[in-house]
Amino acid sequence: MANPYDIAVIPGDGTGPEVMNEGLKVLDAIAKTSGISFNFVHYDLGGDRYLKTGETLPGTVLEELKRVDAILLGAIGHPDVKPGILEQGILLTLRFTLDQYINLRPVILYPGVETPLKDKGPDEINFVVVRENTEGLYAGTGGFLRKGTPNETAVQTSVNTRMGVERCVRFAFDYARRPDRRKNVTLCGKTNVLTYAFDLWERAFNEVAEDYPDVSTGYAHVDAVCMWMVKNPEWFDVIVTDNMFGDIITDLGAMIQGGMGIAAGGNLNPEGVSMFEPIGGSAPKYTGKGVINPLAMISAAAMMLDHLGEREAATRVEDAVKRVVVKDIKSLDAGKMGLSTSQVGDRVASLATG
Repeated sequence: MANPYDIAVIPGDGTGPEVMNEGLKVLDAIAKTSGISFNFVHYDLGGDRYLKTGETLPGTVLEELKRVDAILLGAIGHPDVKPGILEQGILLTLRFTLDQYINLRPVILYPGVETPLKDKGPDEINFVVVRENTEGLYAGTGGFLRKGTPNETAVQTSVNTRMGVERCVRFAFDYARRPDRRKNVTLCGKTNVLTYAFDLWERAFNEVAEDYPDVSTGYAHVDAVCMWMVKNPEWFDVIVTDNMFGDIITDLGAMIQGGMGIAAGGNLNPEGVSMFEPIGGSAPKYTGKGVINPLAMISAAAMMLDHLGEREAATRVEDAVKRVVVKDIKSLDAGKMGLSTSQVGDRVASLATG
């Protein structure tokens, strides 16, 4: 058996620990039937720790996370902690410090899952959003002038570097060459209004495209992308965009693929430590009830396997999730699945190893 992968586990808040348990259950099952092994190291980062200690992400923990093979995150968000504290102190700190410059969001409709889009099915809803993850408006550049006065001014600057844009665009083109993609990349921007930032994006996109003559390209304003994701999602294969636009369109993508209960994503540093998570929040009102859907967390674990080069194991998990949504659960919504959280995990683990 190969050396174990060192995986940092951050269960997080609310229902995060519940869905994490099911993700780890499936990984443990895969490990027993393959040559893969894992060393899971748990970290109690989240709202409870912050309320007790005032800490979000201690420096010693951050140093440890720099040395693992990957990170699994359950969910961050606590009703007793002001919004923004945990997100900035944990999520954004990890993304920026570990240079996780790609946010990868598959938007795939599985057979048997309902979509709000009329006459659309799995053949039409199958694309990927590559979002720049460390620059843009989320870089935190800006500030206040005369804060708290009638003349207050707030400035938030979108930071776009040639290096940051180009490496994101190049990742998108490389991804479009995968065997499961259709060799097409669409740049999503707003060149008619954001003339400086997206002039840079468009020039970088066109120049990188010259290195990929086998990949077709296109451009659409972000508002048009939202429109076409609803009307003709089959037009898209790989969409590449900046941090804020990517944040917005991926939530739309989650809805057309069946909801947050099935949506998973990765924060990637292709040369370093990457982090994988379900897209939905911590859903505190469902904590401890055993009714939350763990499939997004399990799919995030599959994404981690793929990223680590364990494609065969990742495919087994993906196929098991598809079979569960077709045969075993009634709905992706919390409390309506027909199975408990742990029963869904049991079923995926059984199918992935059976």
